[in-house]
Amino acid sequence: MLMKVCEAKEKLIIALDVDRASRAFSLVERLNPFAGMFKIGMELFYSQGPPVVEGLIRRQGRVFLDLKLHDIPHTVARTSRVLTRLGVAMFNVHAGGGRDMMRAAVESAGEAAAAMGVNRPLVIAVTVLTSINQQAFTRELGLDGSILDRVVAWALLARECGLDGVVASAREAAAIRQACGPDFVIVAPGIRPAGADAGDQKRVMTPSQALAAGASHLVVGRPVIAAPDPVEAARNLLREIEEGNNG
Repeated sequence: MLMKVCEAKEKLIIALDVDRASRAFSLVERLNPFAGMFKIGMELFYSQGPPVVEGLIRRQGRVFLDLKLHDIPHTVARTSRVLTRLGVAMFNVHAGGGRDMMRAAVESAGEAAAAMGVNRPLVIAVTVLTSINQQAFTRELGLDGSILDRVVAWALLARECGLDGVVASAREAAAIRQACGPDFVIVAPGIRPAGADAGDQKRVMTPSQALAAGASHLVVGRPVIAAPDPVEAARNLLREIEEGNNG
């Protein structure tokens, strides 16, 4: 049973969608037994800066820094070195930045990690945001084809560039898994426990559905951190993940 709980924990990434370091640290101290990583996004990072990452790491939290880097290769390369030195466990770039940008990110992170004598952080590519549905994809973004085809194409490009995986809706996870193989990291946001409100997410799944589809990591924020009892919410979520693993 302990092994199953540990395996389930490694799959869960709790999103710290708050704007104060004190609130983030309080959540980490309470929720660390239930999460393999904590996601720091733009709101928290831009309001509190690198010290919030360092503080979380001091509290034994592993950090997925979700800044979605998207710039010229030179800038992304230099930023990737900085993030590696900061000690994050995983960070992401936009697949839409192209081949050279993605290669620059992973190569620079590898060089920085080697110089420090540590493992390189996982570098993953953002595909299509889970707030985008097919209508917005076609009419607002002006992109041809289906979301699924675009996501799989970007996942294959990311793998070719040496990245470890992608961020994608769990609805595309099965196709990505088939195209990219069993070891490819698939981080699925837009995960909602059974019965939870979807909020502004358009392409959502429950934990068991996402795992069955092939997701390797599940990102959950508001259903846990905004719950009346975040610890109980995280415990229940971990139970759902365990059941999904056994399903």
